[in-house]
Amino acid sequence: MRFRSSNLGDAKDYIVTALLLIMAFAIMVGRHQGGIDSLRTVSVTALSLLEEPLANIRIYRQALNTNTYLHRQNILLQDELSRLRAIEQENRELRRLLDFREESDFDMEPVLIVGKEISGINNTLTIDAGTNDAIKENMPLVTSDGLVGKVVLTGSNYSQVMPYYNSLFRVSARIQENQANGIVSWSGDQYGELVMDFVPKTVPVDSGFTVETSGYSNQFPGGIPIGRVTRTEPEPGRETQRIFLEPFVSLSDIAQGFVVKFQPDSSVIKLQQQYNQFFE
Repeated sequence: MRFRSSNLGDAKDYIVTALLLIMAFAIMVGRHQGGIDSLRTVSVTALSLLEEPLANIRIYRQALNTNTYLHRQNILLQDELSRLRAIEQENRELRRLLDFREESDFDMEPVLIVGKEISGINNTLTIDAGTNDAIKENMPLVTSDGLVGKVVLTGSNYSQVMPYYNSLFRVSARIQENQANGIVSWSGDQYGELVMDFVPKTVPVDSGFTVETSGYSNQFPGGIPIGRVTRTEPEPGRETQRIFLEPFVSLSDIAQGFVVKFQPDSSVIKLQQQYNQFFE
């Protein structure tokens, strides 16, 4: 019986000790709650100060990645837009060529410009049609805007064309508004400008007048537009004026056109040959 009493007494001591420890810890925590709150505040503030620059770095990297992606997409969209504009321009030009062919009374062969040499004074163009397509020398090359040049060399499948930007090019022309006649050529000095000579000073010519082929040379059919008058200058010591005009066709832009299957009138050629025999 004494043994059991001793065990109960020890258990009470342990229980009382544990309760006292818990109460002491609670009192200690309660007394130092302000310090713990201050420590917690300092910790949160320090973490927030560290988190802000880290967050900015993360946002900056995300912005860089986004900017790189958008830049690539912009390049792709610009490339696609350029292709669509080129296709639209080509379709527009093809429609104009088809309308021009339907409205024309001449037999015309559609051709592609496959080669250009327009950096000197004896410039040439190469087209993808030749004798197999009934193309012959001196036939004019035109677009829906006007005259480009004339065929000078022919092969079986390709031909070379002398454009109006050539020092040897000449075409008999007339001014549409007053029917004054002259010869259009290129001086070789300036691209974007042709000259028309042998027009009398007494003939009034204003800027904006249209110059077209006259058909008098028996090499080109009449009525093919050549260019628009930009200015005039009197020729010193002569009774004529020099007329400057801007060609309707841009050689740097053309990619297709028509060869007009025009044949000079053989009777006119025969008469010219007979006339020349009087002076031999």
